[in-house]
Amino acid sequence: MSERAAPFYCPYCGDEDLFPHEQGHGAWECRACSRAFQLKFLGLLAPGASSNPAGGEEI
Repeated sequence: MSERAAPFYCPYCGDEDLFPHEQGHGAWECRACSRAFQLKFLGLLAPGASSNPAGGEEI
């Protein structure tokens, strides 16, 4: 897939007035709250992987 995935809303204010930011790949700006942020894909989790690195139960 070569298309850029776009966020649907600003993670800070929830507005949908987003545009690509000049910082580069994955950078977006929200014109509603004047914030710039960057999204990054970290990878796929292995099946059965826990998000708790200590191995304890999540509450």
